[in-house]
Amino acid sequence: MADSPAPDERRVQFPDHEATAAGLIRDTANRWEDRILVVLDDQRVTYREVERRSAEMARALLASGVARGSRLGLLAPNGPDWVVAWLAATRIGAVTTLLSTYARPRELGWALGHSGVEVLVTVNGYLGRHYPEELETAIPDLAGQRHGEIEITSHPDLAEVYVWNGTDRGWASTVEGLVAGASGTTDTDLAVAEAAVGPDDPMVVMYTSGSTAEPKGVIHGHGAVVRHPYNLLPFRDLVPGDVLYTPMPLFWVGGLTYTLVSAMHAGATVVFEERFEAGATLDLIETERVTHVVGWPHMSRALTEHPSFPARDLSAVRGGSLDALLPPDRRVGDPELRANSLGMTESLGPHSIELIGSALPEIKRGSFGRPVPGIEHRIVDPSTGEEVLEGELGEIWIRGYPLMLGLVGVAKQEVFMPDGWYRTGDVGHLDADGHLYFKGRMGDQIKTSGMNVMPREVELVIEEQPEVMHAFVAGVAHTERGQDVAAAVVLRPGMSVDSEEILERLRGDLSSYKVPRHVAIYDSPEDLPWLESGKVDLRKLVGMLAERYAP
Repeated sequence: MADSPAPDERRVQFPDHEATAAGLIRDTANRWEDRILVVLDDQRVTYREVERRSAEMARALLASGVARGSRLGLLAPNGPDWVVAWLAATRIGAVTTLLSTYARPRELGWALGHSGVEVLVTVNGYLGRHYPEELETAIPDLAGQRHGEIEITSHPDLAEVYVWNGTDRGWASTVEGLVAGASGTTDTDLAVAEAAVGPDDPMVVMYTSGSTAEPKGVIHGHGAVVRHPYNLLPFRDLVPGDVLYTPMPLFWVGGLTYTLVSAMHAGATVVFEERFEAGATLDLIETERVTHVVGWPHMSRALTEHPSFPARDLSAVRGGSLDALLPPDRRVGDPELRANSLGMTESLGPHSIELIGSALPEIKRGSFGRPVPGIEHRIVDPSTGEEVLEGELGEIWIRGYPLMLGLVGVAKQEVFMPDGWYRTGDVGHLDADGHLYFKGRMGDQIKTSGMNVMPREVELVIEEQPEVMHAFVAGVAHTERGQDVAAAVVLRPGMSVDSEEILERLRGDLSSYKVPRHVAIYDSPEDLPWLESGKVDLRKLVGMLAERYAP
């Protein structure tokens, strides 16, 4: 098995072309031409076709008034349409808010308003959900509007909505109509618009759970989105002709940069499916001769425990993040000795790394690798702001080129330290060789099946229920998912409701992964542990929930 690059070989490597969306798609289309870039069901779209279609849509957006700095929202599942729309908007400089298909109407309405989306591009439906109907729930005044004349007090920026594959709403038009009806915008106009966009311009807004009840809108620039996946390639076994599969959504870093943009640089193909289901996913991996499976650990067990797994021909798989799917000679086995990386949305993915799939020596057990070239690490005592000694635990600070430009609605000085360092909120330590050891979060964030949940966001929704006096949400350990979301709910005097009724209501207001798997009902606050300060004793409460629900 290959070793990770030596320290003197760990250097920053950026692509030669302009680090913008236009530079990315033009360069990769010229290099990879008729190779397949995206597969979804029977759709197989080449690099050349993605460039052509995104240019066509970009000209249509220009004709409609979208330009550099315009705020466009994209709400759609993984697939060719998503890729084309994202490139079309960003290559002309529109700042694209990547909206989650997990979001429920209240979350969707909040994100649209918070990011100031002016033009929304969405699908009619996905997995049984009808987005035009949900948008009318999210923005009640939308139902009476007319396309091109939208004026809504709660969302004053929203002006246009375009829907793929037809719409029966008077306030929307179709993406197909937008593209077909565009006129008067030439290739020269497109080239001029693209030339005005630079690497430092904002490109995307991604939402991630923050340390308060509200999610954070993370802003990333063109330069980081294009350069960071390229800089990670020396640590990944990706070559032209490879085929990547991931269930990770493109509106998250793992889908957008670690999978899609990485594949574009390498000349690889990305295979998507409507939803992950172990049997169907094994069919897809086998049929498409997938070489790299990128996903979460709980996927591995679902795939390997499927009854058909022993008979599958997965001989093409040679890389990715799921050790159990690899050939025997490429498996490390011990997860604490398999090279790992640490990352976050704010750093556009990994900020520490070793050669993916390589085995660490025993003395580096549990390491998350050394800094990605171009990134610095610092371990700081959060109470003093002073750097701690080697091996001591502290807060992980990072600095470097892939860091976000900032957060939506937050002053830059409130996001970064004066000298550019970003406080991650993660706890860890460094050894003498610069290997990073991650030990957990400073706060109480729950990580379930690879997704982050902030307890207070869930608590606020539970406390809106008329029977509920208090709600406290915490994570309890789970062998496969890492943690499960669990809630302790105190009812108002004289009122009653069972846990299933609460869960049913929450499913309409929260993304599926935020809905608690366990709800413990208590009739009195005295049933919970309290501190002298009047706050609930969270440590003891977690112990109570763990004893009740942890496997």
